[in-house]
Amino acid sequence: MSIFDGKRLTNDVFKLDIERMRQGWYSDKYFENINRMLTTLASEGYVYNGEFHNLPEGVSAEGIAAGDIEVEMQWFTRRMGKTTVVGVDKALAMLRHCAGYYDGENFVDTSDTLEVWAVQDGTTVKYDGDPTKIQPVMRVRGRYRDFALLETPTLGILTRSSRVATNVYETLVAAKGKPVLFFPARFDVHEVQAADGYAYNIALQRFNKDQARELGPFVSTDAQGDWWGGAGGGTVAHAAIASFLGDTAEAMMQFSYILPAHIPRIALVDFNNDSIRDSLRVLDAMFAKYRALTDEGKTDEAEKYKLYGVRLDTSGNLRDVSVPPLGDPALDLGVNPRLVFNVRSALDAAWERWDLPASWKEAAREFCRNVKIVVSGGFNPDKIRKFEKLGVPADIYAVGSYLFSNGNGTTTDYTADVVRVKVHGQWTDMAKVGRGVGHNERLERVW
Repeated sequence: MSIFDGKRLTNDVFKLDIERMRQGWYSDKYFENINRMLTTLASEGYVYNGEFHNLPEGVSAEGIAAGDIEVEMQWFTRRMGKTTVVGVDKALAMLRHCAGYYDGENFVDTSDTLEVWAVQDGTTVKYDGDPTKIQPVMRVRGRYRDFALLETPTLGILTRSSRVATNVYETLVAAKGKPVLFFPARFDVHEVQAADGYAYNIALQRFNKDQARELGPFVSTDAQGDWWGGAGGGTVAHAAIASFLGDTAEAMMQFSYILPAHIPRIALVDFNNDSIRDSLRVLDAMFAKYRALTDEGKTDEAEKYKLYGVRLDTSGNLRDVSVPPLGDPALDLGVNPRLVFNVRSALDAAWERWDLPASWKEAAREFCRNVKIVVSGGFNPDKIRKFEKLGVPADIYAVGSYLFSNGNGTTTDYTADVVRVKVHGQWTDMAKVGRGVGHNERLERVW
């Protein structure tokens, strides 16, 4: 799967649209044009007959069959700073199954004639803005027309997956080891969920390795876990609360009754814009049921009524009624530090209102204090860092659209350059001005 287990994913996982990819369906048109031109020239026996080549002095340009030219191409990112690389395995699958050419109606697979080097998914690379000092994540040598059509899709998967992974990694760093829920599925088409969820999981493993942590993955759809065996999880949606006439407590009681105990009970408490009131209503109802079932000896059933957490998701244009106005939107509106502090305080003290026998008081106290606070709505590394600096008692951050961000420091464009050509059996530098052969000690021979 990655650098973390030394295995590579194959097309059994990706299920590429091989036939159309071979035909250039997913390629920028100019690559198809180049492919057609080189293929035709090769069939006509063309040899280079120009006047202005860039070969080194003393190297003859005679007899070079440009249509069959062999090149060395390298793939690299131009994201500033450190990038968590993901998408390599899928790019390799594209080369493995789609490199070649058509002989009439028949496709001739030439992938075995390529020489391929690549890093593992989960590797990190650095870029300081100097395109002459790049760290390639893939390098291929072979006849250019055999893999020209694959430049677009290979760059695409590397760009998107590395961007998502790096955004996730930076969010995890900002959260200082607190869990980050992967919630961006609704912000893009469903076809990308498997690749995005895989990128999230690789970033999480990279963070755990770097920071000596053991955070687990939290994705919201089963598709996001498809490539690595994960499964989606989540809370109760606003629509579910509406189905119970705005009664958050009743919605959670029925959720707890129906769903198996291993699914965390996380109450979404902003529906009525009174997060403390609804948090306490949910807590009161669930503890009462938990206590009753426990006293009856039905401990397995009682587990279904343990409240794992409450999620604060107040809209950015609203001030929760539990937050006294200060006149500053940053301090008043949305999920802000004061709201989280207020909810934490109310949860911790909730048990003091209950009429309990002495034998239940400590258990009730722990029941309340074990309830976690999940925050969502517009969170990104900057906002998370502010919360952490202030010591806000948020336990879990749910992050959505930021994880797809591609600008203001998150731009993760990959590019691919031909840097050498094979002339008379020798590899000769042939990069455009401003580019050159990059080096990366983590590149390993794939085939």
